[in-house]
Amino acid sequence: MTTDQKLANAIGERQSIRRYRPETVERPVIERLLAAAARAPSAHNRQPWRFAVLDDDAHKHKLAKAMGEQLRKDRTADGDAPETIKADIARSYARITEAPLVIVVCIDIQDMDHYPDKRRSDAEYLMAVQSTAMATQNMLLAAQSEGLSACIMCAPLFCPEIVTETLKLPHEWLAQMLVTIGAAAQPGKNRARLPLEKITLWPPYDPRSTG
Repeated sequence: MTTDQKLANAIGERQSIRRYRPETVERPVIERLLAAAARAPSAHNRQPWRFAVLDDDAHKHKLAKAMGEQLRKDRTADGDAPETIKADIARSYARITEAPLVIVVCIDIQDMDHYPDKRRSDAEYLMAVQSTAMATQNMLLAAQSEGLSACIMCAPLFCPEIVTETLKLPHEWLAQMLVTIGAAAQPGKNRARLPLEKITLWPPYDPRSTG
């Protein structure tokens, strides 16, 4: 199988898996995943991505508990039913603590360009986010090529300070997502994708042509 075929297979076969077998992800494998992430393109080549590896139960449980407490506060303020909140917290807690490996993906915008106006500052921040998202996709494909499965959890966006404080990360690191990784405990679901004609425009550009 050629390299191109392997890549195509990794892209086509990758699925979001939320339940894992308990096998440990070994340190050399983790380092290969991080190295693949660090090969991503980035705005100005500033490489704003930062990664915190959680491969021990203590840190995973501590983070899951802290994020769950914040989720409870937010959902209670929304007026949601207590039993619904409890179930949501339990589901999130299990996803984090039962994964053999969790990688906290953050951005650090210190090395990005800085502007006096909000319009360009917001654009620069978004460039850092886009760069880090590309690094994370590399990580997902690398995990697939290692025979592992993974899933993204974007919950840190709702409580970035909680993540930073709980894990004692550098205060410049802004949490974006969690990547749970491990050997799949059950098959994933084949999710339907929108057809290309629904998401693509060809010249001459006419928005009505996408239906």
